[in-house]
Amino acid sequence: MAYTFVSIILCQFLLLMTTTLAGKVPAIIVFGDSSVDSGNNNQISTVLKSNFEPYGRDFYGKKPTGRFCNGRIPPDFISEGFGLRPFVPAYLDPAFDISDFAMGVCFASAGTGYDNATSDVLDVIPLWKEVEYYKEYQKKLRAYAGKKKAKYIIKEALYLVSIGTNDFLENYYSMQSRRASQYTEDQFQIFLLRLAQNFVKQIYQMGARKISLTGLPPMGCLPLERATNYISGNGDGCNEKYNNVAKHFNVMLGGLVQKLNKELPGIRVVFADAYNLLLHMIRKPSSYGFEVAGVACCGTGLFEMGYLCDSLNPLTCTDANKWDSHMFCSTPVDTPPV
Repeated sequence: MAYTFVSIILCQFLLLMTTTLAGKVPAIIVFGDSSVDSGNNNQISTVLKSNFEPYGRDFYGKKPTGRFCNGRIPPDFISEGFGLRPFVPAYLDPAFDISDFAMGVCFASAGTGYDNATSDVLDVIPLWKEVEYYKEYQKKLRAYAGKKKAKYIIKEALYLVSIGTNDFLENYYSMQSRRASQYTEDQFQIFLLRLAQNFVKQIYQMGARKISLTGLPPMGCLPLERATNYISGNGDGCNEKYNNVAKHFNVMLGGLVQKLNKELPGIRVVFADAYNLLLHMIRKPSSYGFEVAGVACCGTGLFEMGYLCDSLNPLTCTDANKWDSHMFCSTPVDTPPV
């Protein structure tokens, strides 16, 4: 799944670069959730971590890094695709410093969302805090590279934003949700869209110009949602209600991207809509080299995630390249960087 996701965004950016923004990309800067978190949750007090095997078993050194994946995640491939280092380090990882972050940095936190209430569910980093870390990063970058070089990096960097799924699955649709009593589904989507707009405008004011805003995946097809659908007596297929919400929100997000490109001078926002391609991958996994798409690579493949997805579970798969699932993303074994 990572390769497909990367192909979509990378092709969009390559088109963007060759048509309107030709020039070298000096850094990749990442905001978002578990789809792009490269290890920030390792450094905070939360149960939502992936700093244990089998996570990371196909990453460099075959060690878990905090990525919710057996190998690299999309920003890592994108960074390498633009001639930078083959991975994007987490901002809170003490193994890295500003000399590393000057070429790329990740502020993402698994479990977070546009809505602050989403990050409260599992005590992860809210999006506003990711922005605060970005402000701190800019100060360190100016001290390290000088004001002129720092300004260039901030302006010419590619900003990858992948967030939103948790706002629905961990927040609005949860049994303890306060938002469901405050908003209808349509109202909640409008609420999130306003938060997304405020976020983009905020980082724009701080210098960001090239931004990829990722839409929602077919979230009703995630293994947990399919299992819940089955238990509820609705069959073992995808939760189409959730998928329809994702499609509707993506249409709204695409409209926001057009609006921002018209209103903000110099900005180039790309809407990364992977919904249909990912859905096709789920429906026909063999077309993409996968054998399994209905269950995850952890345990029974239905409910296990986080600490329930470990190397001691006898049901955890041995070859992640055969699986296409959010629970244990399928990326090939990586060779050490040069």
